[in-house]
Amino acid sequence: MASKVDVAFRPEGDTWKPLSPKLITARRLVLALFAAAFLAGAVVMYLVGAVWAAAAIAAAGLLLLVVGWPWIGRRVRSWGYAERADDLVVGSGIWFRRLVVVPYGRLQLVDVKAGPIDRAFGLTSVQLHTAAATSDAAIPGLDPQVAADLRDRLSTRGEQRSAGL
Repeated sequence: MASKVDVAFRPEGDTWKPLSPKLITARRLVLALFAAAFLAGAVVMYLVGAVWAAAAIAAAGLLLLVVGWPWIGRRVRSWGYAERADDLVVGSGIWFRRLVVVPYGRLQLVDVKAGPIDRAFGLTSVQLHTAAATSDAAIPGLDPQVAADLRDRLSTRGEQRSAGL
């Protein structure tokens, strides 16, 4: 159920674009690998005779997996962006919501990047840099073609808007 505050985080009339659902799978893989490290630690503790420590570590890994799995889905689905006439709006967050509005004329650099897991899932991130460090915004989990098109559009709009300065 949406709260009254949600209006501030989804500008009306804009086409809100979500992230790729493949990002959920990629982030859940990282979570599973992290939980597996906990379980490996539990096995080591069990083999050295520390049964209670092994049980505690295994429980922590299992709890991490049980809580983190649905959380990742909600977290990724909370991200989105909208291209407007004069700016780009990027929103995210479940508990602590954040909405960043980046005017095209303030863009200094549009960075496209992908780590090894992102590349394995065919994902990229677009990082926007402005003169004010606190107004930088990132859009993770984009398909490479979407990221390339967005990069080109933002670069072009940024050049057009900053030409009058």
